[in-house]
Amino acid sequence: MKKLLLSLSMAAALFGAEKIVVFHAGSLSVPFSQIEKKFESKYPQYDVVREAAGSRACARKITDLHKKADVMASADYKIIDNLLIPKYAKINIPFATNEMVIAFTPHSKYAKKINSKNWTDILLKPSVKVGHSNPNLDPCGYRAVIVTKLAGIYYQKPYFYDKLLGYGDYYRGGEENRNKVIVRPKETDLLGLLEAGAFDYLFIYKSVAKQHKLRYIELPPEISLKSKKYAEYYKQATFKVTGKKPGSFIVKKGAPMVYGITTLKNAPNKKGAYLFVKFVLSPEGQAIMQKNGQGVIKNGQWTMENGKCERSEPVIHGMCDGENERSEPGHLQSGGVDNGQWKMESEK
Repeated sequence: MKKLLLSLSMAAALFGAEKIVVFHAGSLSVPFSQIEKKFESKYPQYDVVREAAGSRACARKITDLHKKADVMASADYKIIDNLLIPKYAKINIPFATNEMVIAFTPHSKYAKKINSKNWTDILLKPSVKVGHSNPNLDPCGYRAVIVTKLAGIYYQKPYFYDKLLGYGDYYRGGEENRNKVIVRPKETDLLGLLEAGAFDYLFIYKSVAKQHKLRYIELPPEISLKSKKYAEYYKQATFKVTGKKPGSFIVKKGAPMVYGITTLKNAPNKKGAYLFVKFVLSPEGQAIMQKNGQGVIKNGQWTMENGKCERSEPVIHGMCDGENERSEPGHLQSGGVDNGQWKMESEK
């Protein structure tokens, strides 16, 4: 086996490794960099080329800019349903979970006073500045809006959203009050600015906060979007984001956070794409996800980052009707997951 790997490595060095282009959410940068190294060690004939962006921006690169990719991994599986299926992709495999937190640094204003009970009051203080990503480009952006709206409901503070963000029914670029809010294309674009003191508090995923060793406030499960138990409660908050066509919109409803991954129909490297996705879904790939603070989904069971489990039905998402979100699994035309094993059409 070692001789075979050595031979493959030498061949890759002489003739150039085959590229596998992966578009992925910014929040997957750390775990996917580790998966890339493990994958390339196992398959030295391949070179994984990753491009991180907001998940919606990743999809737009495929649909609007017609950039070639083999795999796309989204921080919200519904983006694949809404923007890629059926024209650009056939399957949508949920593989990871996460939750929203409020991250900060020791230098953030009121860093010594903020806690899980008073965070809404702290964020509304005139001198405090908050950050979130662009809702039209990144799921973390519209989830920040939904969390803010849910907080108003949960804490019985109906004014909270309007006073903190104050957007209309959707975000128009540049409409934020720049004395209060800072917006960037994806959540990871804001990390350096937070650490530099450009603002005080960031709406971000728990996994990213942990990876970057930030302090953070954990939110109640009724707000954090982490639990399937509160799926109906989350639906109380909605927000529009731009749709497939100019002037069209998709209504995003609050929902438990589920990441999705797919291979593209026109993938230049179909075999490499399949092997990469298979590795992400493997026990080794799932262990890397969990090590970096995310839960995983396997055989319909959600295993949270803390080891606790929530049970749900196995989900593979297929076609979505028009601009509406799909809440029920679609039907696959090729590929699938049988007893937890994903198979290509040719393997059936």
